[in-house]
Amino acid sequence: MKPEPKGDIVIHIDKKQYRAPKEEMTGAELRALAGITDKYDLWKKVPGGDDIKIGRDEVVVLKNGDHFYTAPSTLNPGAF
Repeated sequence: MKPEPKGDIVIHIDKKQYRAPKEEMTGAELRALAGITDKYDLWKKVPGGDDIKIGRDEVVVLKNGDHFYTAPSTLNPGAF
């Protein structure tokens, strides 16, 4: 078992700062932290790589400065 971090971990979701209360959180916990509805998917930014879609049951190991963003769950390219 990993030791608890000495303080909250600062992360960013949609350019807003949040304090994660623990080092590992599920996608559902991250969504609840930021008030993200089911209409949006949650993504983790990966500098220099492909961003990762975070599922509700997926466990994410958080680090200070991690960035996440939301995008509509259903995209309709070309729709106005």
